[in-house]
Amino acid sequence: MANPFAPPFPAALPPETPVETTTRLRPVRPRRAGRAVAVGVCAVLGVGLIGGALAGLWLAAAEPGEPAEPAGYAKTRDLWHNAPVDSLFPRSLAGPAAGPGASARTWTRIVVAPDAACSPAVLAKGLLATLRPLGCERVLRATYTDATASSVITVGLVFTRADAPAQRTLGQGLTTRLGADVPPTLPGPGTVAARFGPSQRASWWLNAPADLPVVVTAVSGFADGRTVDRPQPADGAMARGRTDAVAQSGLGHEARNITVRFEQLLRTAVAPPAKEKDPR
Repeated sequence: MANPFAPPFPAALPPETPVETTTRLRPVRPRRAGRAVAVGVCAVLGVGLIGGALAGLWLAAAEPGEPAEPAGYAKTRDLWHNAPVDSLFPRSLAGPAAGPGASARTWTRIVVAPDAACSPAVLAKGLLATLRPLGCERVLRATYTDATASSVITVGLVFTRADAPAQRTLGQGLTTRLGADVPPTLPGPGTVAARFGPSQRASWWLNAPADLPVVVTAVSGFADGRTVDRPQPADGAMARGRTDAVAQSGLGHEARNITVRFEQLLRTAVAPPAKEKDPR
């Protein structure tokens, strides 16, 4: 994460000094008409070949199956050590329509962990095995509680070195592919998440957005420390007709929708600054 004592702007670079070289010009002999015609034909053919090559490259790049790298994709990789902690994990986070029946949620941060290497201590085994071939850079985690302090939820930001095509493939049905691969919790001693351990995990969700080299994870549970025999992925906990405590409490909704909010935060962090309008 960013060093708070680092200067806000990089030191200005010295201006470039152009290097100019002059060479004595040789006298030009008068050209014959035939040679001039031949030179002209060659020039036309050369321009045509170059233009055709450039057009081919342009058409290849424009093919729908080969989109360019999304804007801000490379910049996102460095957020884990360049961005302030409060921009990646806000102290308070609003979740409009994030609960059951599109009810609003507000989450308050209660625990933040230092950035960590990718390991079984901070990542579920299946996700870790999936990311290792792509390059797993760093993991950031924080735990939040809702406005009533009745639920807790650990959010993970897993930064990868995957290129854009690999990231798009990674994100296709990630939670379904990994099965019961529940993310680890981040308990907070002396907080409402003090008893948030492996047995308290109730619902979870994973998502790998196609436009960011990140996997966002979330695992939710009850703040009172009650155990859950069979934690459910968020889409299962949100299924119509569910009447168990996990479904009725909205823990599946929270796990899924908080990942959406964090994806939005990451996109905002790498978005180019808005241009000021000309007052004239």
